[in-house]
Amino acid sequence: MKHVDLYGRVRHAVLIEGMSRREAARVFGINRRTVEKMLTFSVPPGYRRDKEICRPKLDGFTGIIDQILEADKLVPKKQRHTSKRIFERLRDEYHFTGGVTIVKDYIFATKRRQREMFVPLAHPPGHAQADFGEALAVIGGVERKTHFLVMDLPHSDACFVKAYPAETTEAFCDAHVAAFAFFGGVPVSILYDNTRIAVARILGDGTRKRTRVFSELVSHYLFEDRFGRPGKGNDKGKVEGMVGYTRRNFMVPKPRFANFDDLNAHLAEQCRKRMGDKLRGHKGTIGERFVADAERLQPLPVVPYDACDKQSVRVSSLSLVRYCGNDYSVPTAYGHQEVLVRGYVHEVVISCGADIIARHARSWEKEDYVFDPLHYLALIEQKTNALDQAAPLADWELPKAFIALRRLMEARMGKKGKREFVQVLRLLETFRVADVEAGIQSALERGTIGFDAVKHLVLCRIERRPPRLDMKVYPYLPKAHVAVTSPGDYMALLSGGRS
Repeated sequence: MKHVDLYGRVRHAVLIEGMSRREAARVFGINRRTVEKMLTFSVPPGYRRDKEICRPKLDGFTGIIDQILEADKLVPKKQRHTSKRIFERLRDEYHFTGGVTIVKDYIFATKRRQREMFVPLAHPPGHAQADFGEALAVIGGVERKTHFLVMDLPHSDACFVKAYPAETTEAFCDAHVAAFAFFGGVPVSILYDNTRIAVARILGDGTRKRTRVFSELVSHYLFEDRFGRPGKGNDKGKVEGMVGYTRRNFMVPKPRFANFDDLNAHLAEQCRKRMGDKLRGHKGTIGERFVADAERLQPLPVVPYDACDKQSVRVSSLSLVRYCGNDYSVPTAYGHQEVLVRGYVHEVVISCGADIIARHARSWEKEDYVFDPLHYLALIEQKTNALDQAAPLADWELPKAFIALRRLMEARMGKKGKREFVQVLRLLETFRVADVEAGIQSALERGTIGFDAVKHLVLCRIERRPPRLDMKVYPYLPKAHVAVTSPGDYMALLSGGRS
């Protein structure tokens, strides 16, 4: 291809200086047809094809290739034809005699023409997008997968990130409550994918039927919920990109924290620091552009949403309720009754009617048992033989004074002593461990080994009054015998023993 400077010299010689085309071809050493082209175009026009490409070996098979590619659109991506597989089918089934390269080139060009194009979007202030992402982190010395929700305000690119042990309903709601508090208001609308946490079903006309919990969240904060097309992540491309950004920038290297609270404090600080960044194509920082978002945000309600998952379950004969695959204990008095379980991120609260009957730290293990020993003491008082084999009491670490008290009670009272020891344990249903331990220690020092004595001493300690114990009630105390002295013995002592 001739250079642009040669074009200029030839065009100047012929059009300005009046040189003939024949003379220009001779002087510049080029073909006369090239001179004609240079006079037609001011710059090299590049290679131009006069007729369509002729592929004698492939042209008869392009229709078959197009049919295979069209059928692949209805098949999962991982099970679609590769270029090599299409070539093999053409060769084996249709007696294609060409090479694999021309097949690959044709398929590549066809797929490139079919790739989706996108329209640049403008984002008004006050609207948000939300999505979950995943990343590895070391929590409490154990490496685990974390699930984090990102809420992004596309107008200003301000974001909020919070991580959880799992992508659950309560995590979804808790992250919204935290994000609204972080931004200082509620977005006008939030765009989601079709997560099952929010969408129970997509109806025939394309409308979404919300889940109960998501309907409660929307009703509480009064934002408009919007959803992208199924399988089309580009409908919420801003937050999709923000998920990747936060993973690469906030979680590389893998964060190491003692618990999720510390990790989330770190992520919130990173979001605040990012407010000072200035992004390409924008004059102001993220924080400066966030002002327009803040002006459009709706005010927060007086009371935040109770971010939990609610389930109604029946208590089993073992006084356990099952929630998310784990079993949590309740007092045995509520056996076989219907109770309401509220699952939060950090705890599980169980209610019967208007009364809260149990609270447990949330377990994120699988098929775990979470016991409160106090829930079973009333039943063990009736079935004292289960005291040593009761699973809820197996890992219960009590002060040494309790062990000493039980040993003495059983040694002095036998089976009755075991029952009285359970009664002492039941004092923990009402009093603090430290107060009961002090009462036991005081009883051990006095030798008053019994439930009534321990209870009396605990109450005296709490009420700050001196104890008044009837020592005759405790037959196990060693008796002191004092002999009565006669006058004759006294006189014998004075005389030195002389008669």
